[in-house]
Amino acid sequence: MSERGRWGRILAGGAVLIAATAAAFWPIPYYSEGPGPARDVTSLIVYHDAPRYEPTGHFELTTVRYQQLTGVLALRAWLDDTLAIVPASTVYPPDVPVDVTKQRGLSQMDQSKIDATAAALRALGTYPKQHGEGALIEATVDGCPADGELFPGDIVTAIDGTPIADASQASKVFDQIPVGQPLRFDLNVDGSVEHATFTRAPCGPKDERLVGISMLDAFPIDITISSDDIGGPSAGLMWALGLYELLTSGDLTGGRTIAGTGEIAPDGTVYPIGGITDKVVAAERAGATLFLAPADNMAELRGVDTGAMRVVPVSSLDDALHALRTGDTTG
Repeated sequence: MSERGRWGRILAGGAVLIAATAAAFWPIPYYSEGPGPARDVTSLIVYHDAPRYEPTGHFELTTVRYQQLTGVLALRAWLDDTLAIVPASTVYPPDVPVDVTKQRGLSQMDQSKIDATAAALRALGTYPKQHGEGALIEATVDGCPADGELFPGDIVTAIDGTPIADASQASKVFDQIPVGQPLRFDLNVDGSVEHATFTRAPCGPKDERLVGISMLDAFPIDITISSDDIGGPSAGLMWALGLYELLTSGDLTGGRTIAGTGEIAPDGTVYPIGGITDKVVAAERAGATLFLAPADNMAELRGVDTGAMRVVPVSSLDDALHALRTGDTTG
């Protein structure tokens, strides 16, 4: 073989090696889906002007982790029986901008904190009889005028100059204003006064003329819950249990690590969530001895080995409190 031919083969082989290496580490349109970290909720809840009773154990929220794959990571995910490989469209729908999908997830989390707070305070028997001033934005409706302008946690203090005491009064003021007339909102946004004006427009599932907000009575104490970059609604049950634990002198944990998941409504109803099997694994890894799962998710856990960790189905916050108080955790 000539010297030129030898060098040609060496260069061709090097090019193939470089291309193969690049392909191994280049992102592909697939993600791994698997157990994410568990986080202690009570340490993430801060409030003032009310007693605080720290538990001896832990309430842990559980998460699902998504990671974009490369060739190498795809091979690792394929070999790991706790991971699934899913198309990128499962994580980020192709017809929705990525930043919009991320923002919706964070807004769902913000709503879950509000709903959990309402559920915990209702369970204490003080709310909504005792509440703060104004109507608290619980959620906005996608595509309606308030979408992207108002956010969960904003407090409506006045509408068209009329001071708002609670959500009921806000609804009455809405009803008195003609549909085509702009509505001027005074808002308390994290302690700052802001203003916004909206005209109701056709939107929502029934294409009605709406501003597109749901409201609750403002809370009687100022509560802050930190969730960093976690999105979605499924931490609601654990936020509610953590807040209830901190506001009451009894110790529901009894020194245990208790994990769980579930979307929660302001009345305490617990709804099913996605990724339940991944969250069970996350709970086991966190050392939980008890896992609280939405009752409507239990069919997905048939045949799943949870080791020494008990899984207890709950349909409401009251179910969870009853199980923890009485030790009825045989579900």
